[in-house]
Amino acid sequence: MDMYRESYERYCNACQEYGLESKDFYFFINHLTEEQLNAYKEYSKRRNDQND
Repeated sequence: MDMYRESYERYCNACQEYGLESKDFYFFINHLTEEQLNAYKEYSKRRNDQND
């Protein structure tokens, strides 16, 4: 669940940077596509491998 929270934080930061209103966490998670979820899991895995 931590990776979803981290992803949501990045989303909120990007929205703030562009002057957009962010959606709540529940909406954010429920509207991610399978492709987005898989891409973030792969990114997270590579990042963890680099830190080991």
